[in-house]
Amino acid sequence: MNITNLTKVSLNALMRNKFRSFLTMLGIIIGVASVIAMLAIGEGSKKSIQDQISSMGSNLVMVMPGTQMMGGVQQGNSSSKALDMKDVETIKQDCPSVPEVTPEVRGGGQVVAGSNNWPTTFYGGDINYLEIKKIEVKSGRMFTEQEVSSASKVCLIGQTVADNLFGDDVDPVGQTIRFKNIPVKVIGLLEEKGENTFGMDQDDLLIGPYTTVQKRMLAITHINAILGSALSEESTTQAVTEITAAMRSSHKLSAGEEDDFQIRTQAELVSTFSSISNILTTLLGAISAISLLVGGIGIMNIMYVSVTERTREIGLRMSIGGRGLDILMQFLIESIMLSVIGGVFGILLGVAASLIIGNVTGWPIAVMPMAVVMSFLVCTAIGIFFGWYPARKASNLNPIDALRFE
Repeated sequence: MNITNLTKVSLNALMRNKFRSFLTMLGIIIGVASVIAMLAIGEGSKKSIQDQISSMGSNLVMVMPGTQMMGGVQQGNSSSKALDMKDVETIKQDCPSVPEVTPEVRGGGQVVAGSNNWPTTFYGGDINYLEIKKIEVKSGRMFTEQEVSSASKVCLIGQTVADNLFGDDVDPVGQTIRFKNIPVKVIGLLEEKGENTFGMDQDDLLIGPYTTVQKRMLAITHINAILGSALSEESTTQAVTEITAAMRSSHKLSAGEEDDFQIRTQAELVSTFSSISNILTTLLGAISAISLLVGGIGIMNIMYVSVTERTREIGLRMSIGGRGLDILMQFLIESIMLSVIGGVFGILLGVAASLIIGNVTGWPIAVMPMAVVMSFLVCTAIGIFFGWYPARKASNLNPIDALRFE
């Protein structure tokens, strides 16, 4: 009997028990759908994190004060480890791969406008700050070099702060607000960026000259971080090498001493969070794949039942010349059809579920074509693996014993 006839016979056998066949496929359908949906959620989160980090500038380099480790014991920060403007100037002079550099100072507090107030963070930088951080001005202007040098009491305001202080759709440019009881004039409104992947509101901030935040708001002489922009994403590694050498020279560190600063790049952040996301995605996929295993066991169980129910039919086929190979192929094809048809419906359900989850929850979703292809191949493998033993049992039946079976 050729494959076409075997397929027709197998399909007719499945159609005689439609509801039982559907229940058997249900395990495969749920398993495939859950695997695709979980992987889509995991991959969507990974891409969202990468996009969020890249939106800050793929060539961004951050220098932060660090604690020195000796013998596995953390040594506390000292004043010599704090960053200052000397470090900024050193990087500007000695690091050709970092054409743009800005100090960053930040402090939290209440900002007040009239009878309204709002807790936020005041960030300070120089005239390169917005360009390095990839922040656009919606209305108004950026502060000038003169305002930086004179520690002018001016700032740019994020949309969240503006909405809470002045109400929706109100341009705050020209208004005066108070931060820690110090009056500051709003000279610009920042473009909205929304929440990042970590749930932080990127519009809940003020930005002003670092000298203003440093001297007038916080009364400190050090800076919290140094931000730089490498020539390109490819030159980030060279930029890190140059900054490391410049900082070690600025801090007068000998060859045997550990760095008392930390350098972070966007590539490192993307790699770190991608690794975490990959682990979580794999875990979600593995948990979902358990239902595929359960579905495969269900197929094996039903095929055993089918062999038992159709023992006399098997004996009759063998008695009129049916070969054991034909019987084996018939039941194996039935098993594969159950698995593959269930896999197709599972793929459709998984894609639909992913889109619905994304629309309802607002989560980033990315259905991976590879996950769809792999699910289909796994379904075929499950049909063969779990259908082989019952099919082999059927093909090894003795025709006489099968005909006598009650």
